[in-house]
Amino acid sequence: MTDETASPCTACGACCAYSREWPRFTTESDEALDRIPSKFVAENLSGMRCEEERCTALVGRIGVETSCAIYADRPDVCRACLPGDDACQMARERHGLPLILAASSGS
Repeated sequence: MTDETASPCTACGACCAYSREWPRFTTESDEALDRIPSKFVAENLSGMRCEEERCTALVGRIGVETSCAIYADRPDVCRACLPGDDACQMARERHGLPLILAASSGS
């Protein structure tokens, strides 16, 4: 992946530190949930474990360089948040990061 095609997510992480209420399990199968290490799961099993608002699976510094410790097995809510969508923009704004501008179609 080149700098031009790199995901803005790897230099963001804002969605993973937006709200302890957000990384909730919803439509995951039991098999998918079993792949998430228990150290990252909330005590009540409702979603990801958070420290304050930040998901414990988030690695790195928000707005600088981030990754997910369980990226391949991340919950559906995490998969649903896409660069530049409403949830992404809301999280970026909360962390003082610039909004992602939609790519122009070029005329």
